[in-house]
Amino acid sequence: MNTPLQGRTAVVTGASKGIGLAVVTALAQAGATVIAGSRTSTPGLDALVKEGAVAWVPVDLGKPQDAVRLVQEAGERIDVLVNNVGAAPARTGGFQSVTDADWQHVLDLNLLSAVRVTRAALPRMLEAGRGSIVTVASVNATLPDPMVIDYSAGKAALVAFSKALSKEVGPKGIRVNTVSPGPVQTDLWLAQDGVAATVSAAADIQPDDVIAQVAGSTATGRFSTPGEVADLVLFLAGDQARNITGSDLIIDGGFVPTW
Repeated sequence: MNTPLQGRTAVVTGASKGIGLAVVTALAQAGATVIAGSRTSTPGLDALVKEGAVAWVPVDLGKPQDAVRLVQEAGERIDVLVNNVGAAPARTGGFQSVTDADWQHVLDLNLLSAVRVTRAALPRMLEAGRGSIVTVASVNATLPDPMVIDYSAGKAALVAFSKALSKEVGPKGIRVNTVSPGPVQTDLWLAQDGVAATVSAAADIQPDDVIAQVAGSTATGRFSTPGEVADLVLFLAGDQARNITGSDLIIDGGFVPTW
């Protein structure tokens, strides 16, 4: 087995399912000890914990104190931080239906959770003089959609935050990058209360029709898989990407037009 991260410690947020669980799996298979933070666990995460390389920490990253607690559970060394936690409620009622409370919740989860966990983890990386921070953003950061207006704004801010931080800590040996997926085969899109179901109910069509329409908007004709996103995160976390920082890498099957 290829173990390029053997002996390193990684912290992953939103780790119980979807992209987060795929990232935890990839990091553990690469030899890292992984501290996995999420509100609840899942059978997939439980199985990884039983294998021994992953420790689960129940946290709600909408609460500032939980960001500190998650990092404390990692101990004195953090080599890799993956900020993945997020949510994208579909705003079928339009902009006027999105309340201040809605905005605050989405910005807390999609932007401020990453800010808080990064703030807590950064001193350990600065002391070591090395580290990689990879944050999962979205193509909606640069291709905003009114259906997810608050999510789009939060992800745009997340990319800007990461780029700014990369300039500050790059000379100190710490790399900061973002990964921006397009549509991915996760519960965010495909669950009974996911984007496809919510949009289809508002438009009086079938969820499969929504999914087919979105997939048809990509050049490859399909959604990305969580594992494909995790492979990109793993690359940025490791030494093969040692001179990549301040970048936003898109994985979207050609969803964002390039012409």
